[in-house]
Amino acid sequence: MKQISRLDDSLFARWWWSVDRPSLTILALIMLIGAVLIIAAGPPAAMRLRIAEEFHFPIRQFVFLAPTILLIIGVSLLPPLQARRLGVVTFVFAIVLMLFALVAAGEINGSKRWVDLGVFGLQPSEFAKPGFVIAAAWMLAEGARDPKFPGGALAMGFYAIFAMLLLLQPDFGQWALITAVWAMMFFIAGWSWLWIALLAVVGIGALTAGYFLSAHVAARIDGFINPAAQETYQVDRALETIANGGFLGRGDAPPVKNSLPDAHTDFIFAVAGEEFGFVLCALIIVLFAVFVVRTMSLAASLRSMFARCAVVGLAAIIAFQAIINIGASLRALPAKGMTLPFISYGGSSLLATGLTVGLIIALTRTHQGAWRRKDIMP
Repeated sequence: MKQISRLDDSLFARWWWSVDRPSLTILALIMLIGAVLIIAAGPPAAMRLRIAEEFHFPIRQFVFLAPTILLIIGVSLLPPLQARRLGVVTFVFAIVLMLFALVAAGEINGSKRWVDLGVFGLQPSEFAKPGFVIAAAWMLAEGARDPKFPGGALAMGFYAIFAMLLLLQPDFGQWALITAVWAMMFFIAGWSWLWIALLAVVGIGALTAGYFLSAHVAARIDGFINPAAQETYQVDRALETIANGGFLGRGDAPPVKNSLPDAHTDFIFAVAGEEFGFVLCALIIVLFAVFVVRTMSLAASLRSMFARCAVVGLAAIIAFQAIINIGASLRALPAKGMTLPFISYGGSSLLATGLTVGLIIALTRTHQGAWRRKDIMP
């Protein structure tokens, strides 16, 4: 392959030398691991669901992988001002679709989260997450720039609308994730610890209400606190699947993943443990940790309050989502339907994570040459 020269003035060359290439390498490795694991987890899942095509899930995942890569590159080419506009528009459309899902969509597994597009089901809340981060970061930055502008109140209003829709679906896992992300953004924006404490109190109150009002939430929490008293088949099989892999993988041992529900989605980390052992599980954790820490480090060097808050929030989405997914597989957290970014099966999750990463790259690129200041430092 021809080496890209710094003297090359093409669009791709300018993009290549302006992005953080170690982060791109980490992302490529995570995607490669995801492709391998979906091939391992897909056929047993198809068999359990009585789908005739053995590689139904890997094929569908690869169909979404190509546009996801194009989405990452396309969004990352945007100057920060255009990236901000894209995020805000995405948030507005996603909120409208979430409202539509609550009113008109059918119920799946006790919740209304999906909009049927015929070819596939779209989960609007996945796209609302990066959009919310961008919109809220904009308001927080404007409030910091001009004390007379009610940026904090508007950002809180965005959170209230998004949180309410998630709780109405209901989707307590996504609500907990976005609340944690919101708290981090508040902290980065320099808001008082009193506001963060108030947000924590509201979160605990909502979780308590969910425990008493939702039998599903109560069962998940009770199963985590006292596994012996509750039906915890999924988590038990996940732990057994991981244990079956040992240090380097199961080898010739009979697979346990065939009896693991949602092996291709919520519990794909367990499949990684069985097929490739502790080594791959540790590698996955390290890759996510390095990517998030490196992204946070890049955010700390940004002069723009908006870009700094936005990048931290976007990185936090990936971090908390990985923590929740892996923690549920290891019974370190209550079981909750949360995908592992770029690894779990799911078109909406894959595309939304691609949008999240594309926005991170767009906001952390080094801009040189005849860029307008307002494009670089919104």
